[in-house]
Parts: sequence; structure tokens; C-alpha cells
Amino acid sequence: MKQITASLPFELPSRAKILSTVETLVIGPAGGLAFLLAGLPGGLISGSMIAVGIAAIAGRQLTLPPILTQTVLVLLGISLGSVVSRHLLQQVGAYPLTIGLLALATFCSTFGSSYYLQCVHGWDRTSAFLAGSPGALSQITILAVERGADLPGIAVVQTMRVIILTAALPMVLAFAGVAPSVAPSLTTTIASPLDLVELVAASLAAALLLRLIRFPASWMFGAMIGSSVLHGAGWVEGGLPDWVRGVALVGIGALIGSRFARMRIKTLAGHINAALGSFTVAIAVSAIFVGIVALTTQVKFSDVVVAYAPGAMDAMLVALALTLHIDPIFVGAHHLSRFVFVTIATPGIVHLFGRTQDDVDD
Repeated sequence: MKQITASLPFELPSRAKILSTVETLVIGPAGGLAFLLAGLPGGLISGSMIAVGIAAIAGRQLTLPPILTQTVLVLLGISLGSVVSRHLLQQVGAYPLTIGLLALATFCSTFGSSYYLQCVHGWDRTSAFLAGSPGALSQITILAVERGADLPGIAVVQTMRVIILTAALPMVLAFAGVAPSVAPSLTTTIASPLDLVELVAASLAAALLLRLIRFPASWMFGAMIGSSVLHGAGWVEGGLPDWVRGVALVGIGALIGSRFARMRIKTLAGHINAALGSFTVAIAVSAIFVGIVALTTQVKFSDVVVAYAPGAMDAMLVALALTLHIDPIFVGAHHLSRFVFVTIATPGIVHLFGRTQDDVDD
């Protein structure tokens, strides 16, 4: 019997791991739904992350098994890729000057925040760069796990940026003379059953291909590439159902929150200070470029503010939903461009800073 057990290619999860997973799957959705119903910033992902993070800091050994982590990453990649469309790709080419300045602003903001974290708070270069990268929280988190970076610190810095921006943007827009309005009803087209099968198949194929070449965060990036190609080429219309996307957001939030296990309150307080300082640097750098664009182009100031805000794409889309006088094509094109900048540049630059570790989804 012992020989048979030893020869198995996998081990059955222990009772403790099963209970930890179940506890995570209860706390995460509960926190996400609470934030969603309360209309708080970040919605499902922030609520799930904060709820699981608090429980983890309190001493609960929360975790998600690899199979659930991989599923969440694939679903998230498909959702991110579904943002791409022919019309949006055409619009990206219509703003060469402002998108070029956005690329410069992105890199200046990243390296400025990174330099601040290294000099003032003594962070290592890998962790400082990942924390200073504006947006793409999910991708940054996965890269941080792979490179052995300070994941709790990065999560605090990135999440604080999203929360502050989401809370501050309506006030900035109101100050600019843009009156807030009730959020319009947002409807997302759901792909047909055949298109959904094609999406999943293409995403998994691309993810497996990236894993073969040991590309960082292959499950998510592969799924995003597969989904982007199908949507950008017009071969697939629509995306995942809203509830599936919600599951992915809750899942990634729970995954981030579970990384706070065994983290001390004192450490958390230190990371919050670093988050506020790096956010100030990022805002200052972005403000310079916002001023340049506002003074040299005919673009509305409110559009430039939202387009150049150094936060996460999801948070910016929430801000768009809360305002009727924002150009969704202009802002969407710029946030997609910034997302591409961060996605393409981050793995290569981080490779120069850190050492490779086993993939989080192994």
C-alpha cells in the first residue's frame, strides 16, 4: 500500500488544506458582495481582498489550491482580452501624440515611484518597481509571486492607489466643472455558446504555449492574448457572463488577500506609509503630463485627468460609469494603451532586477 501511495503523481489535499480553502471561498465572496452592495471602491476584488487579508492577518491560514488559482487567472485573462475590439484598436491610432505622452508618463511615474520606495523606504529594486508600476494589479501580483518580491507591500501600495484614485476622481472632476451623474445601466454582451467555447480553447492553447517557453504568468497572459486576438480580429463578439467575471474578480482578490497570512500589523502600517508616498510621487508626475496635454491640445481637461490617472483599468472604468461627460473612446483607448505598456514592459524589466522562481501556478 505504501508503494502504491508513493507512486501516485499527486497527493490528495489534507483535511486542513480543504478547510482552509473552504474558509477562503466563504470569506472572499462575502467581502466582495459586501463592498459591491455598499458601493465601495474596488467592488468585488477589493472587498474580497480586504476580507481575506484581514482574516489572514488575524491568523487564519487561508489559501487557494493551484487548480482554482489557474482557473481564476484564465478567466481574468479572457475578461481582460474581451476589452479589445476593432473599433478600439482603430481609435488607439487616432491619438498618437497623447498616447505617446502617456507612454512617457507611465515610465516616468513607474521609475519615480520606484526610486522613492528604494531611497526613502529601503525597498529592493524588484519590489519597488512592481509596486511603482501604475495599474495592472493582477499581472503585477503574479509577477511578484514568481520573482519572490515583497508581495504584501506591493499589494498594499497598488491597492491603496486604486482606492484613493477611485475616491478622489469624482471630486477632481467636480472641481473641473463636470457634474457627476447617476451611473448608467451597463450591459455587457455575452458571447454565444460556440464563441465561448472558442474563447476558452484559444485562451488555454495560448496559455499552454506560453508555459512551454516559460513566459511569466503564462495562464493569465496566455488567456489574455488568445481572447485579444479573437476579439480584435472580430472573430468573436461578446465576452464572459458578468457572474463569471465576478467570480474571477473575487478569486483574484482572495488570492491577493491570502498572501497577507502571518503578516504583522506593524508591517502593514509601514507599507501604508510607503503607499501614500509613492502615490504622491505618481500623481505629481502624472499631473505634469496632464498639464502639458491640456495646454497643447483641444482635449477636455476631465478626459485627460481620467485617461492619465495612474491607477487600475477597472477603477477607471468605474469612474467612467459614474460620469456622463467623459469621452469613453478617448479614455478607453488610453487605458488600453497604458495597460499594454505595463504588460509588455514589466516582465522584461523585472527580469533584469529579480531572480526567477517557480511559477505560482505550478
